[in-house]
Amino acid sequence: MDQSSKIFRLEYINMYDLVVVGHGIAGLAAAVSAAELSPSAQIAVLEHAPEHASGGNSRWSPANMRMPSVNEVLPGFVDDMVAASGSGGDRAYFERLTSQAPEALQWLEKQGVQFHAMDYFLKSWPNRIQPIGKGAAIVEALKQSAKSKGVQLVYNCRAQRLHLGRGQAIVEAADGRRIIARSVVLASGGFQGSPDMLRTHLGPGAETLRPISPGTAWNAGDGIQMALANGAKASGDWNGMHSEVIDPRSSQPAPLVLNYPYGVVVNQEGKRFVDEGAGLVHDTWEHLSRTIHFDTPGRLAWAICDSRFFQLEDHDAAIRSDMPPVTADTIYGLAAQMGVPEQALLNTILNYNAACNANMSGFTAGRLDNLATTSGLQPSKSNWARPLDAPPYTAFPLAAAIVYTFGGIATDVEARVLGQRGIIPNLYAAGEITGHFYDKAPNAVAVMRALVFGRIAGLNAISSH
Repeated sequence: MDQSSKIFRLEYINMYDLVVVGHGIAGLAAAVSAAELSPSAQIAVLEHAPEHASGGNSRWSPANMRMPSVNEVLPGFVDDMVAASGSGGDRAYFERLTSQAPEALQWLEKQGVQFHAMDYFLKSWPNRIQPIGKGAAIVEALKQSAKSKGVQLVYNCRAQRLHLGRGQAIVEAADGRRIIARSVVLASGGFQGSPDMLRTHLGPGAETLRPISPGTAWNAGDGIQMALANGAKASGDWNGMHSEVIDPRSSQPAPLVLNYPYGVVVNQEGKRFVDEGAGLVHDTWEHLSRTIHFDTPGRLAWAICDSRFFQLEDHDAAIRSDMPPVTADTIYGLAAQMGVPEQALLNTILNYNAACNANMSGFTAGRLDNLATTSGLQPSKSNWARPLDAPPYTAFPLAAAIVYTFGGIATDVEARVLGQRGIIPNLYAAGEITGHFYDKAPNAVAVMRALVFGRIAGLNAISSH
């Protein structure tokens, strides 16, 4: 039976025990966990995208996990999460994430997903682990597990309205289909795929942000709107997003350019406008990408390095673009190819070089080395300030790409959706849709929380009746 037949069968089943909205890691983890706990339950997963494009951000994510192994989360994890979220972080939420993460990853191994240690470009933090095959491996493993357990996977089904009543819910799709369920788990991601919501919450021009991957555009904020319409409280920074810097020439997913801390970044006028060395890439890419997109003419910048960059260990991991850099033996020649004023760029490089410390022995790429420019250069550079005087020179264009939004709906540690007067019965949520992030995205946590709270949501939802 093809998937279109399954869609129409929905109309003939009186009531599902559980309907999950969203086919990413959070949604599939919820469905599979529920099916394991209650094998006879009627469970359906509704997915906005067609099957070949299903999985949202999850399918395209590197799925890095902030854990040294599947068995442990390092001490200090909760404090790091709260610090990254500023004053808005929910400590109890991150404590639950910490306590449940090893069990969730061990469960994922039983689904057939294998993990390995991975190194991130010039990192100073403890090693992360990553599924072999990245996010797509998790999506496919959980998808096959769901199918084997009789979960109905319904594609091309955009859930847009939710009607909550006593003991049941009705999910209404964009085409008018109505699906009845005892419980609902919302796991349909953020609103990075909604031009209107981006413009409203992130500001004019946000709707032109490039999606980091093909899956990003399917996350249109429908689940968030459904929950808010039923009295859910908002959570997370609604003006915030996780964005990264990419090579706009590339048509590949996530063509990241991460070499900028070790050179200079200039605009189309050939002038610097940021402190390139303010932190390691995972601490600065959101600020840089937002500045490029919202404050820089043409929404375009350039990362310039000299040959010293290519002497760094693992330097090739810094460039995920399939396009070659602009290369020249002189700054004038580089500027001509970049299309920026030659003399302006030359002056920028000369002024920067003059402000660099002649003693470069303290340079250490993998951590903050305090090798800063001298006073007088604006903006200053706080770390890795080596002169650019060793040709050939290279330049990569930089633009912003949106990964996910921070604004969502409030949930507790049991993945129950919270309303103004307390818990909303029979409604659960997990993943990006739940907000919880403020200020900046904590690195290598998004997939962890989707998996952990997806499982919690599915288990609690199927146990609630």
